[in-house]
Amino acid sequence: MMIATTNPATGTVEREFTPHTDAQVDLAIAKSVVAFEALKDTTIAQRAEWMNKVADLLESDALVFGRLMTLEMGKPLSQAVGEAKKCATACRYYADNAEAIMADETVDTEKTKSFRRILPLGPVLAVMPWNYPFWQVIRFAAPALMAGNTGLLKHASNVPQCALALEELFTRAGFPDGAFQTLLIGGSKVEAILRDPRVRAATLTGSEPAGASVASICGDEIKPTLLELGGSDAFIVMPSADMDAAVSVGLDSRTKNNGQSCIAAKRFIVHADVYDNFRDAMKTAMEALIIGDPMEDDTNIGPLVNEDAVKDLTHQVENALSQGARRVTGAEAIDQDGAWFRPGIIEGVTEGMDAYSQELFGPVAMLFKVDDLDAAITLANDSSFGLGSAIFTQDKAEIERAFTEIEAGGTFVNTMTASDPRLPFGGIKRSGYGRELAREGLLAFCNVKTCVVA
Repeated sequence: MMIATTNPATGTVEREFTPHTDAQVDLAIAKSVVAFEALKDTTIAQRAEWMNKVADLLESDALVFGRLMTLEMGKPLSQAVGEAKKCATACRYYADNAEAIMADETVDTEKTKSFRRILPLGPVLAVMPWNYPFWQVIRFAAPALMAGNTGLLKHASNVPQCALALEELFTRAGFPDGAFQTLLIGGSKVEAILRDPRVRAATLTGSEPAGASVASICGDEIKPTLLELGGSDAFIVMPSADMDAAVSVGLDSRTKNNGQSCIAAKRFIVHADVYDNFRDAMKTAMEALIIGDPMEDDTNIGPLVNEDAVKDLTHQVENALSQGARRVTGAEAIDQDGAWFRPGIIEGVTEGMDAYSQELFGPVAMLFKVDDLDAAITLANDSSFGLGSAIFTQDKAEIERAFTEIEAGGTFVNTMTASDPRLPFGGIKRSGYGRELAREGLLAFCNVKTCVVA
């Protein structure tokens, strides 16, 4: 597999990299083990000092990092700069809270003393995607390193400069040599790393097939894993909703990151009483988006990640239309150099159509009309995915039902589904298992050890 920076706005290969050899990978794992022995014996206060320095660098160099993200995967520069700054908030959260999370917890028993102690596991392999090239990595690395683990990053092969910048970031901040390393390798090299006994655990954010493969290998090796996979999030709009807010947030959720987000709203499930108004307002707002150079400040939508992504999304839309769905607006490739796709809306997707059960990984909204909340929740749950969800309503009973009955890792009311360092993040069903961020994210790769004194 070629490891290269290909500008999605032009299709031009900007820079190519030589993949790491097996010997280089072996050396990196060995360095990770040595670094673990050093890092686990440092104080949490020392780790916090280094992690705060990471945050400082993310903030001071946010524009540099943002330009790198935009160059490699095409998101608007303003969103890329925001991503770098969001990474800083996660680093500060764990710098501030790791000591409390990892503190011994006394348990009353008949013994003289009983308590839980939180200890790191060792080197952890992270297999990460291109769509949030800094955030996906930091939300693993910040808690893992604060706990005393070390990290090995196998990033997506189309964002190698982001991957190398992340390794340099932790080195510049003062973490021990080898504490966080980037491996420039293709996917075929992952299995051998997972089976290496020096690597103690793995986390993957990506596709279902990739997640299933990693989970299978680690299951065979009896190693813990954390998976964050695809999503086809439901966005429910009820009659009591603030319609302007629902349209504004829905548009942002479907088109942010050029529509390439696991937790983007993808299935808009709208009550019949407000369906026409919502559809028409969403259409107007969608058509007003500015498509253009992602480096320009006024751009709302940049290119998709590559031409294959355009082909895949175009096929999904055209297939849905051929099976009876209707195009409301856009949702089509743009004929120019690069990976350009016009954001849009389709409706009339029904059970039995391929798109009904697929994830559309790009700026295409699917609209569904329902008669009541029962039908909305049933439709929301009629998916193999269960990552995020949202509902717009002012009815307290509807809110409580949504919290309890929607099958997802999170439900957001009158706001956009988003990840936050203070809250656990993850999915159920085929969206994965385990939780990143918050307390749960730090404990994901720790030994919660029982300690008893007679």
